[in-house]
Amino acid sequence: MKKKPMYLHEAPGGLAPQINRSFDAHFKSNAAYRATLPDMMDAVNAAEGAHVPIQQVGCANFRLPLKFRARGGKIHILETSVTGTVSLEAGLKGINMGRIMRSFYEHADEVFSFEVLRRLLAKYQRQIGAFEARINLLFSFPMLQRSLRSGLTGWQYYRVAFEATLDRARKFRRIVEFDFVYSSTCPCSAELSEHARSTRGAYATPHAQRSKARVRVVLADKRTLTIEDLQRHCASALKTETQVIVKREDEQAFAELNGTYIKFVEDAARLLHRELAADERILDFQVACSHLESLHSHDAVSVICKGVKDGLRADFSNFQSLVC
Repeated sequence: MKKKPMYLHEAPGGLAPQINRSFDAHFKSNAAYRATLPDMMDAVNAAEGAHVPIQQVGCANFRLPLKFRARGGKIHILETSVTGTVSLEAGLKGINMGRIMRSFYEHADEVFSFEVLRRLLAKYQRQIGAFEARINLLFSFPMLQRSLRSGLTGWQYYRVAFEATLDRARKFRRIVEFDFVYSSTCPCSAELSEHARSTRGAYATPHAQRSKARVRVVLADKRTLTIEDLQRHCASALKTETQVIVKREDEQAFAELNGTYIKFVEDAARLLHRELAADERILDFQVACSHLESLHSHDAVSVICKGVKDGLRADFSNFQSLVC
């Protein structure tokens, strides 16, 4: 039987592959060579599928260290997951996603703020020819927190996202998303535990659980709200933030706090609503809470929004992302 050659691999009997696979590590491109490279933007009728616009297309979760300013002027260099997208008109393809990534490296030495993001979005619209553009920066922000009674301090880390959008009318929107982890003691369980103790002398403890609130706020025009401001709002509303470093007196204080500020998941949502609604720097907000029940094998959840006309809606559904 005649031996059949393979395309990429040597066949039995030393028969060479039909395609020579080799990488020339010494080859260097120049301007003349790069000018010969094909560009999909020059292709005619290259877009597949329906002749419709795409609302968002780009790249997600490319990571790099970016600088963020904390209260007091301290600069943190934080690993940041970046998502950058633009709109794409019907019939077009090939937005040059590398341009989105390169734009961040061009600003890598700057301290990132919404003003930097506004300039990046305007550059996207101008260079890529998009009508709408969006950037999301996701990072873990450190804050030094003091224990309740011993005076010890430790670093607490908060999941934070900066989201900036620029629409067709050049309207710029700034959103901050902030995760706050706290303890929630069930009011019903607390009552039943006290009933068991007072009527039968039975020692019982109410069930409590680690819980998470995700606060998403739209900033009012020309107003500034820091990450530390959002942390203080959450701590003021809920009182029972989880602790970093504790000694016995801190653990006792935390137990007392949980007994003082018992709460259902709907209480948590309303407490945060009251706190955020009083801040004029916040134009709109959405709050999603999840209590990771120690009594049940499922979680208790609630969602609330400020109620602004045509604003954010209470349609949060990704509750699994609130597991902590």
